[in-house]
Amino acid sequence: MDDTTYTKGLYTATIGVRAIDGGQFQGLVSLARDDGEATDATIYEVEATSQNEDEALEEARALAHRILGEIEL
Repeated sequence: MDDTTYTKGLYTATIGVRAIDGGQFQGLVSLARDDGEATDATIYEVEATSQNEDEALEEARALAHRILGEIEL
C-alpha cells in the first residue's frame, strides 16, 4: 500500500497502520516539519484499536486531519 500524505504549510502527515496483539490494528500518523534543515518526525497513535486495517486507516486519516487542523501557520 502506498503511503498517504497530507500537507499543510511546512508540515506533512503520513498515515499508516500496524498490527498489534490479538489480531487488532492501530492507526498511526507521522508528522514531520520540513524547514530546509533536518526533518524530525513525531509519531501519533490512534487511541482505539480496530478490527481490520481499513478501519484503522480511516482512524489514522481522521487523526491526521485533526492534527493538521490545529496547526496555525
